[in-house]
Amino acid sequence: MGYLGIMDVKPKRKIVTENGDTGEDLVLATLISNGDDVGPLVRHAFEMGRPESLLHQLKNVVKKKETEIEELCKTHYEEFILAVDELRGVLVDAEELKCDLSSDNFRLQEVGSVLLIKLEELLESYAIKKNVTEAVKMSKNCVMVLELCVKCNSHVSDGRFYPALKTIDLIEKNYLEKIPVKALRMVIEQRIPVIKSHIEKRVCSKFNEWLVHIRSSAKDIGQTAIGHAASVRQRDEEMLERQRKAEEQNVMGLEEFSFNLEVEEVDEESVLKIDLTPLYRAYHIHNCLGIPEQFRDYYYKNRMLQLNSDLQISSVQPFVESYQTFLAQIAGFFIVEDRVLRTAGGLLLAEQVEIMWETALAKMISVLDEQFSHMDSTTHLLLVKDYVTLLGSTLRQYGYEVGPLLEALDNCRDKYHKLLLEECREQIVNVLAHDSYEQMVLKKDSDYETNVLLFNLQNSDIMPAFPYVAPFSSMVPDSCRIVRSFIKGSVDYLSHGVYANFYDVVKKYTDKLLIDVLNEILLNTIQSSNIGVSQAMQIAANISVLERACDFFVRNAAQLCGIPVRSVERTQACLTAKVVLKTSRDAAYLALLNLVNNKLDEYMALTENIKWTSEEIAENGNDYINEVIVYLDTIMSTAQQILPLDSLYKIGCGALEHISNSIVSAFLSDSVKRFSPAAVIGINTDLKMLENFAEERFHGMGLSEVYKEGSFRGCLIEARQLINLLSSSQPENFMNPVIRERNYNALDYKKVSTVCEKFKDAPDGIFGSLATRNTKQSAKKKSMDMLKKRLKDFN
Repeated sequence: MGYLGIMDVKPKRKIVTENGDTGEDLVLATLISNGDDVGPLVRHAFEMGRPESLLHQLKNVVKKKETEIEELCKTHYEEFILAVDELRGVLVDAEELKCDLSSDNFRLQEVGSVLLIKLEELLESYAIKKNVTEAVKMSKNCVMVLELCVKCNSHVSDGRFYPALKTIDLIEKNYLEKIPVKALRMVIEQRIPVIKSHIEKRVCSKFNEWLVHIRSSAKDIGQTAIGHAASVRQRDEEMLERQRKAEEQNVMGLEEFSFNLEVEEVDEESVLKIDLTPLYRAYHIHNCLGIPEQFRDYYYKNRMLQLNSDLQISSVQPFVESYQTFLAQIAGFFIVEDRVLRTAGGLLLAEQVEIMWETALAKMISVLDEQFSHMDSTTHLLLVKDYVTLLGSTLRQYGYEVGPLLEALDNCRDKYHKLLLEECREQIVNVLAHDSYEQMVLKKDSDYETNVLLFNLQNSDIMPAFPYVAPFSSMVPDSCRIVRSFIKGSVDYLSHGVYANFYDVVKKYTDKLLIDVLNEILLNTIQSSNIGVSQAMQIAANISVLERACDFFVRNAAQLCGIPVRSVERTQACLTAKVVLKTSRDAAYLALLNLVNNKLDEYMALTENIKWTSEEIAENGNDYINEVIVYLDTIMSTAQQILPLDSLYKIGCGALEHISNSIVSAFLSDSVKRFSPAAVIGINTDLKMLENFAEERFHGMGLSEVYKEGSFRGCLIEARQLINLLSSSQPENFMNPVIRERNYNALDYKKVSTVCEKFKDAPDGIFGSLATRNTKQSAKKKSMDMLKKRLKDFN
């Protein structure tokens, strides 16, 4: 240890500088002594091309180091000798230790050989255990795979295809690659596609059964949905009707009403029994199989085939008997498709549904156009139209565009109304054919309500005494019922269609009925040759009442169209037919007047029995005038009961003017060659009786209060002025413009000339022999002669 301590002491470095040492040698020696890297110095020497100088320096350094070592050894010589001795002792100890180790190793080898054999046996056991463990693990994997296969087969047998596919997926992902038995793995790999194909076929089979079932159920689904829509429509219409009545009563100030709109929430699922479970299952299975697109195409193609089949109408059954089934089937189809679109998770695209709907829409429009063209019954047209609008209302709730379908119905409205007009024409013709043309006698208030109040035909709001004699015949209320039925039929067809406000269209068709049908039939009746005075008068009275009924028709149309009556009254809307009926009423008055005049002509023909040349004076008038007055009284009395005052005035004026013309024509008649003053006096008496009758009737019927500027008496002005001229003592004053304008403005020159030429002077015997009388007659004769002469000159 002392030696080791001496060895550990580092001697102090001494740098000996000998004579002849260069500075480079000192630098190199310093680097080596400090243990620094001399590589850069060597590299520099070679780069400078001076390796010999470096080698010389290194040799100098070596010499110096050797010198230092020698000095060091001399200094520690004794310690070195001791160290060598100690080293020899260590060698001896090492030899002894080696012998001990060899002996111990031998003994260890003897003992270890037995242990080594045991170790080899243990390692072999470990290897066997590992192999057994691996075998058990592999067996467990095989058993687990086989159990999964059995489970999959069980699911397939029981129709639980989704668990079966999940099991197959589990085998493929977690077990298939780990199956140690190649034969088993190959069998399973071969069977998996077969099982998937089998599942696909089974699912498609179930799905095909569902396709058949859903098609057979579509009709019931559609009928249920359409029935629900019909119930909703009826409930809404009832609510609107109650609200309308309440508004009308409120406008009249009867009572305040308030209505709350109750909306009944109906769960679609509870109303429509649609089972899409097989479809969902089939689509899900195909998703699991990784072929969803294949199933989507399969579903769409099959549904399109079913739709095209549903769109074929029955050739065995008439359309009017099969249209509900046809339309309900289509409705059910698209309700199902809407449910599939919303709930099947992308099975059906909106574009595909749109294509199917456009196909169905085009076919339905084509079928309706064709079938409507063959229909000749408004009832059938209306039934089909109502069901189509219910179909539209139903499918509109599911987002389908039904506008073109409603437009197709609107395109057939002219045909419907044409048929409706023809039906109404037959009914009106039948009504007029069975009309008695006598005033209706209403015996009780119920009759009054159904025939008068119902159509606002009353002249007063006061209930009359019964029996009540109406101013019209039975054809008026019967015709009003026909018109009201027509309006109802028109509204029924136009409602729930393209236009929400179709009031103007209803008015147009109502005008067409009143003008082209009712008015035309009335005119044909008026112009027929077998009509009598009483019939013509009653028709004129009926037309006057029908004019008033036009206001009722307007209000009725407004009510049925859902338009407040007050808004119609505020705009003073009226039918064109009202003006046309007024014209027809004038035509009826003209026909009536012609018939009255024809009858008057029969009585006026009795003027031929007048003794025109007789000198005897008929103090009580001629016989014919009594017949005329009696007839006029009958006509005026009847007319007063049923005709309005303006019509009564027209009839009276026309008849009296005709009588006046007939009297003048009697003087102008070729059968009257000459007439005497006595005849003039008799005619004057007749005319006075007629004038008194006219004046009495004019005031008695209340016409004087309405026509203050006119009178019946004025209608006889021509006959009166002619008689006054013939009775005048100075007839030549007729040629005086002032006197003629004042007294004879209704007379014609030629007529006066012709009549005056026939006037015969009376002989003296008739008037006696008094000088004054002869003087008057002579003066009158001279004046008459002067008038005749001047008229001849004038003509």
